[in-house]
Amino acid sequence: MEKVSAFLRRKDIVFSPKRYFIDAMSAMAQGLFCTLLVGTILNTLGTQLHIGFLTDIIVTLGKGDGAVRYTIGGLCSAMVGPGMAVAIGQALNAPPMVLFSLIPVGFATNAMGGAGGPLAVLFVAIIAAEIGKAVSKETKIDILVTPIVTILSGIGAAALIAAPIGTAASAVGKAIMWATELQPFFMGIIVSVVIGIALTLPISSAAICAALGLTGLAGGAAVAGCCAQMVGFAVMSFRENRWGGLAAQGLGTSMLQMGNIVRNPRIWIPPTLASAITGPIATCIFRMEMNGAAVSSGMGTCGLVGQIGVYTGWLADIEAGSKAAITATDWLGLVLICFVLPAILSWLIALPLRNWGWIGENDLKLDL
Repeated sequence: MEKVSAFLRRKDIVFSPKRYFIDAMSAMAQGLFCTLLVGTILNTLGTQLHIGFLTDIIVTLGKGDGAVRYTIGGLCSAMVGPGMAVAIGQALNAPPMVLFSLIPVGFATNAMGGAGGPLAVLFVAIIAAEIGKAVSKETKIDILVTPIVTILSGIGAAALIAAPIGTAASAVGKAIMWATELQPFFMGIIVSVVIGIALTLPISSAAICAALGLTGLAGGAAVAGCCAQMVGFAVMSFRENRWGGLAAQGLGTSMLQMGNIVRNPRIWIPPTLASAITGPIATCIFRMEMNGAAVSSGMGTCGLVGQIGVYTGWLADIEAGSKAAITATDWLGLVLICFVLPAILSWLIALPLRNWGWIGENDLKLDL
């Protein structure tokens, strides 16, 4: 047993929830962002601004009716599986040969997982990366053994578990979306608060939304919750962090406040209460749906990705014929839910907490 422990330490194989469900999930979200989300943004920019090189077909695979044609954005989106797998491998400190071998593993797993592909990629990439790390540099023909073992173990695992995981994740996501349509008020609160809290915690709300395929009205509630956390913390901590903090939290991430939350959990009350208010406003009053890439539902105002996701969803709905046009009410709802209400509500809720001493001077201070 001691020899096994020593071997695992030498190989940096650590069986820990933090490494697998915090570090790996956060990396997975970055992989999603750099492929699927960036691809969606580039396609939208090309179409809306009539930028030729973004809408032109640059690669055609196959011939005749079976040919698949890709724009730059389309190629980015097609690489979502490899992007997630490599990001996960990097988070697990996989050596280069293992990391590169995760490219076909991610592609195959995402395809086998269907709508729930991202969650399947998370599990399979972890398995393949750890097995690959175990055999890496253990033989004189490492250049052959490591990639072959990594690829075969990964695709073998995908063949066994990708489809069931994908089906289960998709079913959970559909159940949440169905429940939100059925009970928009209560589910608006629940989805907004839970996804918003996940965004601030050191886990990935974007990866959760992508894994569950969270779009539609539930996606809108998720966007509302994430915006409440990011804009809420940015505004209520303005006196401590000024403009740098406003930008870092409002356009970056509210996760920056995690250290302060651990020291004083009461600072989390204002943005969380704000999310409980903006969630049902999004679902019941403005019926705000996020029908872009599911990962956008968990991004909030980070780089304005959540808002871009809502907008691209509007365009997709118009193209599909399910929406006539983008109305002034749509824009009003987006601005109120994502920016105005989180700022005002969090600031107002924080005022009495400061007066009562629940939030002290510099409790929200960031070292920027």
